[in-house]
Amino acid sequence: MKRVPLVIVAFLLAVGALRLLPGDEAAWQQGRRTRTSAGALAGSFFGIDEPRRSPRELERIRRTLRERATGTYIDEMLAERDSSLARWPDRRRDPIRVWIAGSSDVRDWSPSYVDAVRNAFLSWDDLGLPARFAFVSDSAAAEVTVVWTDRFSQPISGRTRWARDEHWWITDASITLAVHHHQGETLADDAMHAMALHEIGHLLGLDHTGDVGAVMAPRVRVRELSDADRATARLLYSLPPGAVR
Repeated sequence: MKRVPLVIVAFLLAVGALRLLPGDEAAWQQGRRTRTSAGALAGSFFGIDEPRRSPRELERIRRTLRERATGTYIDEMLAERDSSLARWPDRRRDPIRVWIAGSSDVRDWSPSYVDAVRNAFLSWDDLGLPARFAFVSDSAAAEVTVVWTDRFSQPISGRTRWARDEHWWITDASITLAVHHHQGETLADDAMHAMALHEIGHLLGLDHTGDVGAVMAPRVRVRELSDADRATARLLYSLPPGAVR
């Protein structure tokens, strides 16, 4: 099975009393080939054949998009990804196994960060998507890991990596969260929660939106999921992965 890893980096800056999460960069890797782009997601970039769809299936997908795209930012995602989508398989009965590091030697790390991140996963889980989460105590049993770092060498505070197979199903992922901003300030719990919401959105297959009221905006000004975040995730998980237009 071919796997193509994606790296998504979320920046976290302080502006007044808010923490903002400006735009991501995506680094695609296969073997020794690496390229950085602003979220481009074209399967043909690495010579991976797209699953072929029948005209009837394509028409069903297009009809779903016409009927449900209003109030979402799915069109922005499709424009950014060359009309292709990536998502986890349906996992209602077998939830995606998540391990969050419960301790860290990083200075200023707080156990409250674990709760902030867990609550972010639960917020996405409350949407009732077919891909559900379950927390595990053993990292070796996890498909998604969340770990901590002091800070990044770049002006960022979070990084999400995920891999997909040739059918655009996401197979595994990791999130790294920084305890300190690039310039040294310690993240507050609400900032960690917001950053985790944003990164988990990427983990699920969401991209950025120009909607400044959404948690998936390049600069996050909110602390909870918006109606557009919820609607877009639900629409994404009602569609098959791969090319949809």
